[in-house]
Amino acid sequence: MEIKKKDIRALTKDQLRDFFVEEGDKAFRGNQVYEWLWNKGAHSFDDMTNLSKPTRQMLENNFVINHIKVDQMQRSTDGTIKNAVRLHDGLIVESVLIPTASRTTACVSSQVGCSLDCRFCATARLKRMRNLNPDEIFDQVVAIDNESRLYFNRPLSNIVFMGMGEPLMNYNNVLKAIDKITSPEGLGMSPKRITVSTSGVPKMIKKMADDEVKFKLAVSLHSAIDEIRTSIMPFNATFPLNDLREALQYWYAKTKNKITYEYVVWQGINDTKADVDALIQFCKFAPSKVNLIEYNPIDDGEFQQASNQAIDMYVSMLEKHHITVTVRRSRGKDIDAACGQLANKS
Repeated sequence: MEIKKKDIRALTKDQLRDFFVEEGDKAFRGNQVYEWLWNKGAHSFDDMTNLSKPTRQMLENNFVINHIKVDQMQRSTDGTIKNAVRLHDGLIVESVLIPTASRTTACVSSQVGCSLDCRFCATARLKRMRNLNPDEIFDQVVAIDNESRLYFNRPLSNIVFMGMGEPLMNYNNVLKAIDKITSPEGLGMSPKRITVSTSGVPKMIKKMADDEVKFKLAVSLHSAIDEIRTSIMPFNATFPLNDLREALQYWYAKTKNKITYEYVVWQGINDTKADVDALIQFCKFAPSKVNLIEYNPIDDGEFQQASNQAIDMYVSMLEKHHITVTVRRSRGKDIDAACGQLANKS
């Protein structure tokens, strides 16, 4: 019977060192392998050229490297790149490279499908198949960093967890991936250049604060009125705004980090003065900024982008109350790579 090999990247550095000692070798071999896996991005044991051939064969006999494969890459007219990423078990997720004049940002996925049920999001219509492993999240970033260097002649500068899935429903693996991305033994990126975007899971926001994470927090809010938010994001019935507000107050008290609210304005849903008033009240308990995001249709016509007048009303009222607000234009719409469009259609 064939023995199922263990994914070597599930082992810590200490476990790798222990493995080599048990095999009668020196512990520092574990350090060498760890560096190949996380700092040099080795795809196979044969890549590990400072190990002897017998050592590489021994690793091949015991382990696999479950590396992702970019199945398809699409380039938008605005320079945005979308990757359809095939995982070791054949499932597909998507990740996006968003270039601007001064930076390149990776938008990465944390789940195959999504655990939540936002009615305006194409990803939410996919069944959640499973959580991504830390190495699968890490590999998306490496692939986009390579593309950034190849096509834009500069390394990746920022990462947002705004791809497929709810990151806080895969919290432990997301944290492990960020640890590898920020470690000098991994990619060495600053955690301040990483933003985790959540639809709002109060218990997990408090846990992030208790864990003293160093990355930034964004909340996909879209309405500060419970009835409206529940109508477009049904899980809000389980995690209502009062609970979310309390968790965010706890986050700010612990971290002193500003909160970003991601907010789409839709025609006939949240485009009135009462909606802006509610948002202003919600923003007041902690320093925050609001990103007004252009809506990207997902074909059924139920949700329509609000008028420019409604957007202008939001901007002027928020600014009047000294709340930082930016209007974010979508990128990659022509290849279904914009916010809310990731649905494995490529």
